[in-house]
Amino acid sequence: MSHVGDTVVSSVRSHGVSLRQAALIVGFAYLLNPVSYAEFSIYPKLVIPGKIAETVANISSHHGLFLAGLFCYLINFTEDIIIAWGLYILLAPVNRAMALLAAWFQLVYTGISLVGLFNLAMVYRMLTTPEYLTSFGAGPLQAQVNLLLHSFRSDYSLALVLFGIHLLLVGYLIVRSGYIPWWLGILLFINGLGWVINSLQPYLYPDANLGFIFITFFGEVIFMLWLLIRGWKIQEPA
Repeated sequence: MSHVGDTVVSSVRSHGVSLRQAALIVGFAYLLNPVSYAEFSIYPKLVIPGKIAETVANISSHHGLFLAGLFCYLINFTEDIIIAWGLYILLAPVNRAMALLAAWFQLVYTGISLVGLFNLAMVYRMLTTPEYLTSFGAGPLQAQVNLLLHSFRSDYSLALVLFGIHLLLVGYLIVRSGYIPWWLGILLFINGLGWVINSLQPYLYPDANLGFIFITFFGEVIFMLWLLIRGWKIQEPA
């Protein structure tokens, strides 16, 4: 390890967070992330594609569930900030500049997603405030809700392209690290490609069948399990 690398490790230690601690922080942030519950349980129950009247009725009748989904996304994006910080500490000894770049890609993705989340917050306010229905009428109100829901999905989808690039960089750094198994880096690199390809589908190849891409997303799950099970045994680079 070069003198610069040793300086980075010493800097990390001086700030009170070791590589082992960073690994566990990232692992638990992944584990406690509730976005899967929002994406695969709450959102599909309430938002019916192509049926905005039914969607509005669902959200109006179950606004507490919709609010729970909104907070699941908020927690997810908050934890993404923690993950970006933890991965920077974990991978800085490999290449500090590239680790910082990877962290910035995730932070920009998070920022865009948080801005998109305001659309869901506005949907909640519109459907729980009687004055909006009086002001707009049923038809225009449904059109506005439809626009806000689509805006959230569009913002989130485009932001995931940046998240995919973040994973490509993290995968590369892990392969080069020497203290994290190289095959985890390969899995995350494939995972990142999956996010980029899947998120660009509506814009570049809307008719393509990309159902198989879902399997690539398990790279993050495997990485999380390794961090939780083996992360506390990471050896500081000498």
